[in-house]
Amino acid sequence: MKIVVLSTDKAHLADMSRMLEARSHSVTAVEGRLERMIELAQHMQPDLIVAEDRHVDNAALASVEYVTTHFPYIAVVLASIMHTPEFLIGAMRAGVREVLPSPVPASVLESAVERVAAKLSGGRAKGAGKIMAFLSCKGGCGATFLATNLGYQLAERHSTLLIDLNLQFGDALSFLHDGRPPSTLADIALHIERLDASFLAASTVRLTPNFSILAAPEDAAQAVGIKPEHIEAILSLAVTQYEFVLLDLGRNLDTLTIKALDHAHRIYPVLQSDLPSLRNAKKLAVLFGSLGYPREKTEYIVNRYDKRSEIDLNDMRLLLGTAVLHTV
Repeated sequence: MKIVVLSTDKAHLADMSRMLEARSHSVTAVEGRLERMIELAQHMQPDLIVAEDRHVDNAALASVEYVTTHFPYIAVVLASIMHTPEFLIGAMRAGVREVLPSPVPASVLESAVERVAAKLSGGRAKGAGKIMAFLSCKGGCGATFLATNLGYQLAERHSTLLIDLNLQFGDALSFLHDGRPPSTLADIALHIERLDASFLAASTVRLTPNFSILAAPEDAAQAVGIKPEHIEAILSLAVTQYEFVLLDLGRNLDTLTIKALDHAHRIYPVLQSDLPSLRNAKKLAVLFGSLGYPREKTEYIVNRYDKRSEIDLNDMRLLLGTAVLHTV
């Protein structure tokens, strides 16, 4: 999980951060009062905020309530020396998941975080995710644009993960986000033995409550360490955590890409109404046939389609056979 730890005590802040990092969570430590929670929720959008403040007043609880009301997907766990019935009732009304003692024993903090993680993942339908793969028939056809925008729209109703599998030149994250990712696909491959739901979620950039992106390596040299079995493990886990998993693939059809295509429920080659795109689309159709993919697994998307084009949809169907064609 992505966790923000907030405390006025530097020593406690360091201790809690170490405890959580040892459990493979992505942790950001921030020194300050509870009033900073609103700012942190807005800019970092974590799964969990663990906040410690020795003396919690009404203003502090108001900040907590603002976060739990306006960011309902963020869980809040509060640590304090105050445990009077009045305080506990006020914390509960503010939306706090749990109130822990201060300083927090390691076992108590770990148990609380595990309960939050279980609740966050409990609502997901295991094994129900659908994998949709996008790839361009020719450079500049717009596969990444379509994949990222479709992901954003799907996330209005469904949990969605986009994985950038264009390992050399992937830039899907830049279509929707200005910052750098906390981790990339290469980082997961490097520590594949740690792969679980928390590690996967912590390695993504969460753009909205339901939409996350797992970025491609920032340095193309890091892609060398990514193997087909890593893709297999990541996709097998991803479909248990997300309803839709979108793959933005590069044009290099190597063993990694084919492994991803093997798992896809639908493959969407993106082309334009020009001869180079059509030639490559035909080559893909032949390749998919040789791989044993059923014809209904592939649906072509004609991007930037213009009815006045010299090559119309009937021409494309003649070349591609009975393939399904969508237009944008």
